[in-house]
Amino acid sequence: MANKIKILIVEDEEAISNFIATTLKANDYNVILARSGNEALSMIPSHCPELVLLDLGLPDIDGTEILQKIRQWNGNIPIVVVSARTEEADKVNALDLGADDYIAKPFGTSELLARIRTALRHSAKSGNSALVGDVFSLRGLTINFDKRQVTVEGKEVHLTQIEFKIVSLLAKSAGRVLTYDSIITELWGPYAIKDNQILRVNMANIRRKIEKNPAQPQYIFTEVGVGYRMAEE
Repeated sequence: MANKIKILIVEDEEAISNFIATTLKANDYNVILARSGNEALSMIPSHCPELVLLDLGLPDIDGTEILQKIRQWNGNIPIVVVSARTEEADKVNALDLGADDYIAKPFGTSELLARIRTALRHSAKSGNSALVGDVFSLRGLTINFDKRQVTVEGKEVHLTQIEFKIVSLLAKSAGRVLTYDSIITELWGPYAIKDNQILRVNMANIRRKIEKNPAQPQYIFTEVGVGYRMAEE
């Protein structure tokens, strides 16, 4: 029998942690619980979970500090923040600190399980399921990274150099939200002015070229106030 994927739930509210644990166990995950930040930090090296569900409002250490400490010595373990903090600034901060995803409470079990599956896929050595070699393919959209070529329904689409970089960056992290600042830093460097307007202009042009209806995109979605996310199968 294959080993079950181990998930650490870091949540101090017993009712919520029990609900999540029951849901995960019913879906064949191995679950371990931590009620505080310090307990979580001690459990990660010894239990080696394959994914962490992290609440930000812990009684001893703020979840963002936990996030930073984990990322200092482990940049690969998927971390999905599950928090009652719904402000866009909190989401952006968590994602910029290294969280793979952010789910606001209350949430549905289907959404939680989908986000977990996405985070686990991204951490797998095989990479994103929509990536085959140097090609990303999604519902008629094909991106050939090596040839720097984009086609929609078999027809080539001309993108500027910056537009292609944005699309490629999002495709390589399909299913994950990338914050505005992280995209700007990746494209123009850490000292670039964090001006979201330049991204919005480029994104409007990209959608006009690849989407059937730019007002209702099927490939690249906007996480309002946070960033962009490429769809995935």
